[in-house]
Amino acid sequence: MSGPTGDGPQPSGVTTTSSAAPSWTDVLVAERDRLHRFVTSLAGHDPYHVEDVVQETLLRAWQLREELDWRERPIRMWLFRVARNLVIDGWRKDRVTPVGISAADFPEPLAVADPATLAVDRHMLVDALRGLAPVHREVVVHVHMVGTAGAEVARLLGVPRGTVKSRSHHGLRMLRRHFEGRQAAA
Repeated sequence: MSGPTGDGPQPSGVTTTSSAAPSWTDVLVAERDRLHRFVTSLAGHDPYHVEDVVQETLLRAWQLREELDWRERPIRMWLFRVARNLVIDGWRKDRVTPVGISAADFPEPLAVADPATLAVDRHMLVDALRGLAPVHREVVVHVHMVGTAGAEVARLLGVPRGTVKSRSHHGLRMLRRHFEGRQAAA
């Protein structure tokens, strides 16, 4: 896809109607919400930690703005990689078990049939996701909840595409077993 002047790709997430190319600030502002959701899916329910990671990621992007080729290539995957590395560094530093995903991480659906049923379903899904190994949870969240393409997830995680497929398959299989076990117990 060409940018507004037709001379190169448009930075991801940025739409402009004028003939001027988006500024670095415009690109970062356009990516901030998606970056925040991504970090929340990895780092869990602590909003202060999530905000720290997002701010540190944006600070690093700002400091490297002259070195990054953001006008020719989308910056999103670079931001996701930096954020992911910061989250992992935090886990290593604290030596704490990975933080789970909270129910607040999932947006409310547009049409609500029965709020009580939806709340129970969301709670059950969060519990099931907490039971997955971090590598499986990360892929399941990326592919099946955020909607990121498998090839992008592979690039982001630095693993082959087949590994993403395998982790997705195993993660979904573990989720299925979790829910089947709950149904049998009910």
